[in-house]
Amino acid sequence: MSGPNTNFDPVQVAALEPEAVDASVEAALAAFAAASSLDELKAARSAHQGDKSPLALANREIGALPPSAKAEAGKRVGAARARVNQAAAARQTELEAERDARILVEEAIDVTLPMGRRPLGRRHPIELMAARITDIFIGMGWEIAEGPEIEAEWFNFDALNFDADHPARQMQDTFYVAAPSGTSQSRENGGGGDGAGSGLVLRTHTSPVQARALLERGVPLYIACPGRVFRTDDLDATHMPAFHQVEGLAIDKG
Repeated sequence: MSGPNTNFDPVQVAALEPEAVDASVEAALAAFAAASSLDELKAARSAHQGDKSPLALANREIGALPPSAKAEAGKRVGAARARVNQAAAARQTELEAERDARILVEEAIDVTLPMGRRPLGRRHPIELMAARITDIFIGMGWEIAEGPEIEAEWFNFDALNFDADHPARQMQDTFYVAAPSGTSQSRENGGGGDGAGSGLVLRTHTSPVQARALLERGVPLYIACPGRVFRTDDLDATHMPAFHQVEGLAIDKG
């Protein structure tokens, strides 16, 4: 053998012997196989593939060999390191697969687990009753007529022959609505047949729908007029300022 390797002291060329190289490989393979987690494998790879591993140290000592022995030693160490690298990569793949399978089990959601039925919404009782009533009228061949809840005072009162001093016109019985900006209204002026110029109220009954239908359609006329109406009743167990009505109007020819 040649003289001391001046780059690495002490020279340990004995690590290049076939028996020593094979022993380093077997030790690495055993360590990889014994690793039961990725962290343990990482530590084993550092010990057997790192810069201070036996094969890495042996590779450094190749320069201390005679020229005629360097090629054979280099081939031997290179093959050993390749075998170790292959074994480490294979074990890495196995442990990653085990980890992924474990995560799938631990984080799995059992979609077959029975769950309580979520409560479903229902239509309001008033809406249900209104639908039943209108179905009866429709079954008789009548039409369902609707109108605005904010109504012209003329349609709500004058068209129905309510006198100007009728008690129902008082503010203690009726909700009056301010006219939109830029328009005018007058409680004294009953307005024309279209309600123009009259004041605005929250309708106190669905009768204005009948007046509108008569003006628009004429006779014969068979209509049912369901809807919400408003009056200034005090709130108690049997009164509300808003409630529902259904009115019917039947007029034949003549």
